[in-house]
Amino acid sequence: MRYIHKNDLLIIAKNSGYLMIGIGLMCLIPIIIDLIYVEYTPIGFFIPASISMITGWILINALEKYNINKMRPKHGMIISALSWLWACIICGLVLYLVTDINIIDSVFESMSALTGSGITIYSDVESLPHSILFFRALQQWIGGLGIIVMIISFVIKSGTTSYTLYHSEAREDQLKPSTNSTIKESFKIYLIYTAFGIIAYTLAGMPLFDSICNTFCIISTGGMSVKNANIGFYNNEIIYFITMVLMILGATSFLVHYQIIKKRGRSIIHDLQFKVMISLIAISSLLIYYTSNIVPMEMLFTVVSAITTTGASIPNSVTMGGWPSFTILIIMTLMLIGGSTGSTVGAIKLLRVITFSKGIYKNLREILSPEGRVVTMKISGKKLPEKIATQSGNYITLYFICILITWSLLCLYGHDPFNSLFFTMSMQGNVGLEIGQISQTMELPLKVIGIFNMWTGRLEIYPVLITIRAFFEIFKK
Repeated sequence: MRYIHKNDLLIIAKNSGYLMIGIGLMCLIPIIIDLIYVEYTPIGFFIPASISMITGWILINALEKYNINKMRPKHGMIISALSWLWACIICGLVLYLVTDINIIDSVFESMSALTGSGITIYSDVESLPHSILFFRALQQWIGGLGIIVMIISFVIKSGTTSYTLYHSEAREDQLKPSTNSTIKESFKIYLIYTAFGIIAYTLAGMPLFDSICNTFCIISTGGMSVKNANIGFYNNEIIYFITMVLMILGATSFLVHYQIIKKRGRSIIHDLQFKVMISLIAISSLLIYYTSNIVPMEMLFTVVSAITTTGASIPNSVTMGGWPSFTILIIMTLMLIGGSTGSTVGAIKLLRVITFSKGIYKNLREILSPEGRVVTMKISGKKLPEKIATQSGNYITLYFICILITWSLLCLYGHDPFNSLFFTMSMQGNVGLEIGQISQTMELPLKVIGIFNMWTGRLEIYPVLITIRAFFEIFKK
């Protein structure tokens, strides 16, 4: 039985066209920075932008005569996966033309930026043009809220299409009854926190350009910086504190932010994910404090950076590599868990971990309970269907399989097993923290695998697997 037909391909192609135009427009924005700093690199942005917009325009107009407006979840997932891949190729082409690195490195860098992974190929980011530094930050900012969410805001009309695409990007929360209203409200909240970050950084003494780029990187939980030493470059505890606040804001569900505005702050106290995240930060910090001699600010900052999957850092990767193994294991655990669903974070996410744990506890109670007793599973007083725990377990299993495969390949190429596991978790979880220098020495085949890890990590695996299955379906006899 065939699952992908000609009509499915037409729906995917036509709707992908709108997203291609949006991606092209994104590539034009940094030309403003190029003109301000007189760097003479606009052609490097204009060519990829033109390719994307012209391709999108051709697809839309060529398929205009077909009545292909009925979109199903499988279409949304395939469009989402392909759009993210297309975006990283087009944005990678910009880096290839402007900074003269090879195409695999440029695509890896763009995938890292767009997915908020924050792992960089560049050994000296401070030597890059301002337009490229801004472009990397912009990619993280747009990728944090979601490429598709951003483009729906400006290009796609409301209706079934926007609803399906919104949910295809691993987003479930509905702030308002309609999808477009939800997206606009999320965008408004995102802008408010971005403005807050830029103003706070500037008042703390950070240069305006750095303030803009760092805010884009941190509120999106991306973590790339305009400095080689990342946030540690500024050597300013006020800046460190502002960064931690922004990381926690980015890792908190947009639904909670919306309810904070409506209920004047009371909802955050009752949000289970937020309470668990703060508890994990406190417990992890105390454990590390009493079992190591790490500077308290560096320790707390790294703990927040890990659980929010931001990847921003004060100590460099070599310094972190010298930390006690127990400390590194705590950091790795936080990198696996991540922050709230409906936020900008990567990793498994707190709600899945909580649901999966509840499912295990439910099974234990069922075994101990008298025969015939029905044991329900509740979170925050709400009854959950049993399939939710199963779905969480399935996703966590897939997540660990992705980690195991990449870790094995890194070890096969001769990289240190412990450093390789940490780095693999960082890529799969879209984190960006690193111990050692694997990102600077990684072989090209491993970079291709890393691109896949970051792609699947951001889209939560299923859209990518469905896209691969659909690809093979095309050639099925």
